[in-house]
Amino acid sequence: MGEILLNYERPQPATWVYLSSFLTIGLYFVFHRFWSIRNLDLVLLILLAPGLLIVYEGRQLEQEERANRSQQFALQSSVQTKSLVEKFLTLVEPLPMYALSPRDAAQGESLTTGLTAFENTTSLVPEDQTSASKEEVTDTTTESVEANSSINPEAIEGGPVELDTSAEENFTSSELQRIGFLYLLTIQAFILVRMMLDPIMSRRPLLDPNLTAGGLMFLGISLFVFMMANVVRSDPQTQYNQGPELGPGYALMRMLPSIPTLPIHHQADGFPTDTRPEPTAAEKQLAVVAKVLAILAHLGIVSAIILISNRHFGNTRAGVGCATLYLILPYTAQMTGRVDHALPAAFLLWAVLTYRRPMIAGMFVGLAGGLVYYPLFLLPLWISFYWKRGVRKFIVGTASMLALLMLALWFDDSSTLADHLQHMYGVLSPLREAETLQGLWALGWNPFWRLPVIVAYVILSAFFAIWPAQKNLGTILSGSAALMIAAQFWHGESGGLYIAWFLPLLLLTIFRPNLQDRIATKVVAGPKVIRGSKTELETV
Repeated sequence: MGEILLNYERPQPATWVYLSSFLTIGLYFVFHRFWSIRNLDLVLLILLAPGLLIVYEGRQLEQEERANRSQQFALQSSVQTKSLVEKFLTLVEPLPMYALSPRDAAQGESLTTGLTAFENTTSLVPEDQTSASKEEVTDTTTESVEANSSINPEAIEGGPVELDTSAEENFTSSELQRIGFLYLLTIQAFILVRMMLDPIMSRRPLLDPNLTAGGLMFLGISLFVFMMANVVRSDPQTQYNQGPELGPGYALMRMLPSIPTLPIHHQADGFPTDTRPEPTAAEKQLAVVAKVLAILAHLGIVSAIILISNRHFGNTRAGVGCATLYLILPYTAQMTGRVDHALPAAFLLWAVLTYRRPMIAGMFVGLAGGLVYYPLFLLPLWISFYWKRGVRKFIVGTASMLALLMLALWFDDSSTLADHLQHMYGVLSPLREAETLQGLWALGWNPFWRLPVIVAYVILSAFFAIWPAQKNLGTILSGSAALMIAAQFWHGESGGLYIAWFLPLLLLTIFRPNLQDRIATKVVAGPKVIRGSKTELETV
C-alpha cells in the first residue's frame, strides 16, 4: 500500500487495539441499555485483544533473542579464530639477520636504525610528560574500544562472548507468551459459558448498530481492501509461525506458509528481514497459493455472514454490522494471512448458510473437519439436529467429502498414505514431547494434563447430542461456537490463538434474533409423498 498511498505504514498491533476498541464501542455499544447482554458480549470481545498483544510481543522478543544468539555465536567464533591465530604466531620465532637476503638485511638494518633514533628522541622528553602521553593514549584507546565494541574484555583472550544489553528485560519471551496464553484461555472460558447459556435466552430484542447500513458497508469494504492489500504485499514467513507441522491437520495446511500482515523486524529463523535467504521456486508457489486462499477465505467469511443474516435472520443491516465488526477486531488484522485459521471458519459458515440442504451442509462440515481435524467433533451436534429429518443426507455429504480428501492424499508422495491419514484424523499421542507442541502446553505445562481436558471435551461433544432436546438454528450457532472455543484448551499447537474458528459463529450468535422455530422438521425438505395422482414435496 505504500506504493499507492503516500507515507502509508502498517499500524502497530497496540495502535490497532486502541482504534478498534474505540470503533467497537462507538458503533455497537447500546448506550440506552447499559446493562444488556450485547454490551457484555462486546466487553468480552474487546478483552481478547490484550492477550493477543502479549503473545505477539512475546514471539517478537523470542525472534530477537534468536537473532541475538546467532550474532553472539558468530562473534564468538570470530574471536576464537583470532585468538588461535595469535597463539600460532607466538610459536613462530623471528628469523635471524643472517638468514635474510642482502636486500632484506639492509631493510632490517634501516628499520633498526629508525627505531633507535625514535627511542633517542623520546628520551629527550621529560619522564612526566612521557607517562602522561602514555596515559592519554591508553585512556583514548580504552574509550574507543568501549564505544565501538560490546565485547567483554575477556573475549579478546578467547573467553566467552557476551553481548551488552542496555537494560534487562522484566520478562523472558517464554514468560510473556505463557501470560498471554493464560489470559486468552481465561477470557475464552467466560465466552464458553456465555455460549452454553445462550439457548436458554429466549428474549432477544432487536439492537441494531449505531451506524446506518450504508456507513457500515463503506467501512467494511475499506477495511477489507486494506487487509487484503497487506496480504498481497507481504512476504511469507517460515513454517515456524504456521500451523502444526507435526500436529493434526491436512497435508496442504501443514505445507502453506503464513503471510505476516503486521510489522516485523526479524524472521522466526533468526535472520533479519533484509538478510534472510532467498525463497525457492516451490516456496514462492506455495506463498501465492496461501495468499489466494487467505483472500478467498476472508471473502467467504464476510459474504456468508451477510447472507446468513439476510436469509435466515431477515435483517441485512445486522449482517453488515456483524461482518464489519469481524473486520474491525484486532485478531482479524493480526491473523489475516493465516489460512489454517480462516479457511475452516469459512467452511463452517457456509455449512450454516446451507443448513436447509443437509447434504451440502455435510460437505462443508466435512471439508472443515478434514482440513484441521477439530471440527469433526461438531458431528454429534449436527447429526442430532438432523436426526428427525435429513440425517442420512448429512452423513453422506460429510463422508463423501472426507473420502475425496483422502483420495487426494493418495497422489501426495511427500509421505506415506498412512502417515497422512494419521495426521488428518489426529491419531497422535496426547503425551507428545514438549518440543512437538506449541503454545501453553510447550511453556511449562506437563502434556499429561491434556488427557483429562481431552476427556472433558469428548464428553462435552457428546453432551450436545442430547442437549437441548429440540435443536434449532440458534442452537447450531451457539453449540458450534462453544465446541470450537473448548477445542482451544487442548489444542496442542498454539491453542487459544485460533479465534477465527469460533469468532464468526460467536458474532452471529450475538446478533441473531429468536430462531426457535427453525427446526429440521420445518425447514429441511422431506421425502416425497404420494397423494392420489399428485406427487408433493413437503417443504416450508
